[in-house]
Amino acid sequence: MPLHRGPDAPDERPVSVNPFYGLANPAAGMTEAPPKHRLPDAPMPPSTAHQLVRDELMLDGNSRLNLATFVTTWMEPQAGILMAECRDKNMIDKDEYPRTAELERRCVAMLADLWNAPDPAAAVGCSTTGSSEACMLAGMALKRRWARRNADRYPGARPNLVMGINVQVCWEKFCTFWEVEARQVPMEGDRFHLDPRAAAELCDENTIGVVGVLGSTFDGSYEPVAELCAALDALQERTGLDIPVHVDGASGGMIAPFLDEELVWDFRLPRVASINTSGHKYGLVYPGVGWALWRDAEALPEELVFRVNYLGGDMPTFALNFSRPGAQVVAQYYTFLRLGREGYRAVQQSTRDVARSVADRVAALGDFRMLTRGDELPVFAFTTAEDVTAYDVFDVSRRLRERGWLVPAYTFPANREDLSVLRVVCRNGFSADLADLFVEDLTRLLPELRRQPGPLTRDRAAATGFHH
Repeated sequence: MPLHRGPDAPDERPVSVNPFYGLANPAAGMTEAPPKHRLPDAPMPPSTAHQLVRDELMLDGNSRLNLATFVTTWMEPQAGILMAECRDKNMIDKDEYPRTAELERRCVAMLADLWNAPDPAAAVGCSTTGSSEACMLAGMALKRRWARRNADRYPGARPNLVMGINVQVCWEKFCTFWEVEARQVPMEGDRFHLDPRAAAELCDENTIGVVGVLGSTFDGSYEPVAELCAALDALQERTGLDIPVHVDGASGGMIAPFLDEELVWDFRLPRVASINTSGHKYGLVYPGVGWALWRDAEALPEELVFRVNYLGGDMPTFALNFSRPGAQVVAQYYTFLRLGREGYRAVQQSTRDVARSVADRVAALGDFRMLTRGDELPVFAFTTAEDVTAYDVFDVSRRLRERGWLVPAYTFPANREDLSVLRVVCRNGFSADLADLFVEDLTRLLPELRRQPGPLTRDRAAATGFHH
């Protein structure tokens, strides 16, 4: 979560209250305007509080038109009803809510089967608040396993984790919070994610693991997990170093099993120790749920699992969070039950079809060069063509926002800081009709952009919409 601070200067201007927000008689029912940055002295009618908050939120972007986020923005009404009925259930109270706990257990079992665990019954897993927490847990398990194997040298030796520079920021947070050196493989040329051979070269006796990303947030491409495991197999033959792999399948973990069944990236690879995914991304659930799975109990050190006698029951738990609602876990089980394999395959194929179609139509405009076309994640990235000098990707992002479309523009990391791109994330709910409207709006903007004397964006760091 972002950190917030108080206002830079005192702002005692009260929130404006419309007289009609009061009771039937506006004059008699007027409510005193509440302050912004301190608690009001007195309560107000619920209808007034509701309207004040609702008015503030009107200026948020429309989530359905947010082509920056991977997070689910639409679910069926029946799922919303189930979530409303479960929002008061604390997920951690497994003894008080045993059926909610059972649904979580079933979801873990379904994912273990989906990801080809050697023995799904032996796989270990849990729900989380999202992939960021799941990655933290997986990283902790990798570090603890390494520390156990190197008890004679640790804590004197400093552990490291190898990853591509394109990883989600949660991995950098993990390394900072848990005092692990982050060793990152930079981008090179048209390779925008981890190179297996380069990753293996960064490994040594202090490497706790290597992270492979199944679906980079920068361009939607899959990292070659099988090739990564092969490179680490060769490293072990040469040096004896046995380096485990964690697959960050935040998005691709719920795409590849249905659309790329021949792709070997999961527990079929013996070196893959753990996998995470975001239920609230292509798992098709509203924000607030992720999943972390380990191939077996050996991959998750027992000392990390807390067994708490909590409110009358023995509760094994591995989490950074404690209290959280059970609604998202229930919604995940509902979606698994509702769609099944064929349903997920149909939804994800439709989303990929939309991504490919839009990418082709954007490419046909002639002003842009495509980096990816939605062939893996339903995501594509593109930049301006070499002969386009009147505007840049930041201008396109700014102008699309005027039409309600939220499309991030951002600069790539080392060694491709010279490359700035736009990225479009297609999700369930971004229909072919909405895609038509998006392409029409982009097409309509191009004549004006072409007439500019040059790019108008001065502060690219402030202009970027890429934060995840």
